Amino acid sequence: MLSTKRGESLIEVGAILLDIISVDLTTITVSRLYAHSKNYEMDLTLDYNVELFPLQNEDNFALALATSLARGGAHTGANTTDGAEDTADEKERDVWRPDGKGRRGLEDDYDYVMYGKVYKFDGGTTEIVTAYASFGGLLMSLTGSFRHLTSIVLGDPIYLLVRK
Repeated sequence: MLSTKRGESLIEVGAILLDIISVDLTTITVSRLYAHSKNYEMDLTLDYNVELFPLQNEDNFALALATSLARGGAHTGANTTDGAEDTADEKERDVWRPDGKGRRGLEDDYDYVMYGKVYKFDGGTTEIVTAYASFGGLLMSLTGSFRHLTSIVLGDPIYLLVRK
């Protein structure tokens, strides 16, 4: 079973997918990689910044997709104990901030993080589906069994997190 560097399970951190990916760099052009996952037998095509996250042929990396960087999943904006909505300051603490003032989340456990949106979901065959996401123009497609991709929702924001 895969876990974070801190030993937390997938459910504990609120991730929707956690996998080990094996890289075949012979097919990389520009900054696009083609890879196949070891655990879920999925195919990944990913545009990424090779200067920030350099990979060599046959490297493996852990890939996680999450809807929030908050441990345990996205903050729901639930009522406080007195029935009032959380204040803006309380919500702001749950957000990653480059100045380090936000609450630390999943990004601490990974080397490279991208934020984007799921823009297409192909049903393909009844068993195999493909999810497409854009991370500021860097694209990802992930093809595999619908059972492993059911938590990926068209139109939803998504974080892609990777580490060696």
